[in-house]
Amino acid sequence: MRLLFDARYTRWPRHDGISRYGAGLLTALAHLTADDDAITLEALIHDERQIPMLPTVPLHRVSAPTSPREPLLARQLNPLRPDVVFSPMQTMGSWGRDYRLILTLHDLIYYTHPTPPRDLSLPLRGLWRAYHTAYWPQRLLLDRADAVVTVSRTTRDLMAAHRLTRRPVTVVSNAADEVPQPPQRRNGHAARTLTYMGAFLPYKNAEALVRSLAWLPGYTLHLASRIEPREEARLRALAPARARVVFHRGISDEDYARLLDHSTALVTASRAEGYGLPIVEAMARGVPVVVTDMPIFREVTGADAGVGPTVGTQADGGPAEFADPDDPRDFARAVRRLEDPVRWQEAAQAGPVRAAAHTWEDSARTLLALVRSLAGDAHGRD
Repeated sequence: MRLLFDARYTRWPRHDGISRYGAGLLTALAHLTADDDAITLEALIHDERQIPMLPTVPLHRVSAPTSPREPLLARQLNPLRPDVVFSPMQTMGSWGRDYRLILTLHDLIYYTHPTPPRDLSLPLRGLWRAYHTAYWPQRLLLDRADAVVTVSRTTRDLMAAHRLTRRPVTVVSNAADEVPQPPQRRNGHAARTLTYMGAFLPYKNAEALVRSLAWLPGYTLHLASRIEPREEARLRALAPARARVVFHRGISDEDYARLLDHSTALVTASRAEGYGLPIVEAMARGVPVVVTDMPIFREVTGADAGVGPTVGTQADGGPAEFADPDDPRDFARAVRRLEDPVRWQEAAQAGPVRAAAHTWEDSARTLLALVRSLAGDAHGRD
């Protein structure tokens, strides 16, 4: 069986969310199939700069996913004679394909928050906005596939609620890279350092984090991600007097890990997510998280079962404190709860346990089982 993995969404020199998902899955698949003579794993790229970001597997260079050739991509893939093709996005071209196809939908964010990714060209941004004004274009895209993957139960349930596909939907979870030995810390409750990792799109609601500093004297907020000068100026203008806000404008994985290891908590006031990978990365390093109280974050932090209804609390002593994204003062209250050394230590110890619930190896096994079932169905009809 020949499996082609679409790695054309790989970013360089640093991964973004989709890129990290693809690279993590591909690396785990390469490990699982290394000694399996029954399956050949190969990957698609569109730029040689993607190669250092990926595991060592056979590669095929094809057109970029934003190329005008994308609708007819199958003309480039059919000669490779794959049995199954997996894409970590839902937009892969499929007209005229001679193989089984698995597409991925990460979230439904852009239906309620329709600002398109800034790296798209102006024509593609317009098309993006038009695409997300109704659900039927998404249904057309997803129903072209033989199976659909998503990254969380929350997104799967939303897809079902909006009847986005007639195809079977499998949860192939996101995950964080394994941390061999999470740092042992005893004074995190007193660090008075908060870290945010994520984009600065409107739905990410970074301004709530900046405003919360009015009730957090002595705290420093680190904004680790790349940011446009105009957005940085806007957030600086919102900062309360004497508040300490550090803009890193992008950060290496190594520096990000060091920043987390000296933080009281990772924070996010996002109003919508498909998963929330920075949360899992923080938990894996034993860093508590203060997050929006919404279903996806309760799923990711393990608080979606057996937790009382009170906003801002996690009754089971888990790794998260929850807050109202529209109330910066409530975010400050949630942070202040972690000043209790017992509560901070409890959250720090719960984090790695919860992060281990989702691993790239487990996700790769789930995807591989789906691939094999599709390949078997295809051969059964030959």
